[in-house]
Amino acid sequence: MTAELNIAYSPCPNDTFVFHAWAHGLVPGAPKLNVTYADIDITNGLAADGTGPELLKISYAALPWALDRYKLLPCGGALGRGCGPLLLTKGGPQDANSTSALSGRRVAVPSERSTAYLLFRLWAAQQVPGGIGEIVVMPFHEIMPAVRDGAIDAGLVIHEARFTYTSYGLHMLVDLGSWWESDTGLPIPLGAIIARRDLDTDAVSGWIRTSLRHAWDNPEASREYVLSHAQELSPQVAKSHIDLYVNDFTMDLGESGYAAISALLDRAAGEGLVPPIDSALLR
Repeated sequence: MTAELNIAYSPCPNDTFVFHAWAHGLVPGAPKLNVTYADIDITNGLAADGTGPELLKISYAALPWALDRYKLLPCGGALGRGCGPLLLTKGGPQDANSTSALSGRRVAVPSERSTAYLLFRLWAAQQVPGGIGEIVVMPFHEIMPAVRDGAIDAGLVIHEARFTYTSYGLHMLVDLGSWWESDTGLPIPLGAIIARRDLDTDAVSGWIRTSLRHAWDNPEASREYVLSHAQELSPQVAKSHIDLYVNDFTMDLGESGYAAISALLDRAAGEGLVPPIDSALLR
């Protein structure tokens, strides 16, 4: 194994929490970790075009374009329950169930190769008569202001927006995670850690798990690092974010985790949203 490895992950609290120990040389025997912080849409693109580093955090929705070069790791990612993306509007609470109002409307999404986007499209196929109008891709941090200011009719948001959207005067039209769990009984597959196939992926997984154990055993150790990369979040929101997205699935996907990933990608392939994959490549 090389003396150094390169990784790209987001500045979100769950990623910086999980990788803090490894990024700071606190994982015995692990190579130095060189970190690039990047939005999920960027890392999805790097995985798809083959120009990415040895390790990447991507959306599960981007896996079909990456599995020929990268292997899905069984740890380090974000998958769980009660942690799905939200579809937000500026309309008042009285419009909370008016999904038909989305017909032909403009909806902002953080990436067209994101789990959030797949869940949104699968939900809309069932729930929005006439279909959505225009899909507009924009950086995650611009979506809520755009909905608030009326530039966009609705916005699909992830991560910390779950805790902050009311401060923008926005309302939740649907919790797509709750819809997915009710519809399938499975957890929500959000973000995956992938490693180039020529690496010793068992060793990489071991280093990630050691880094995660260090974070759980020493919850204050990563605080400064987490907050320095989540500058717009209060310490309490950052903690809530970590508590929600870093869980048992982060340590090991397990059978229900793999089942959720397969269900998402199979459904999406059935709708023509992603290429079909060989499920054997997921392990």
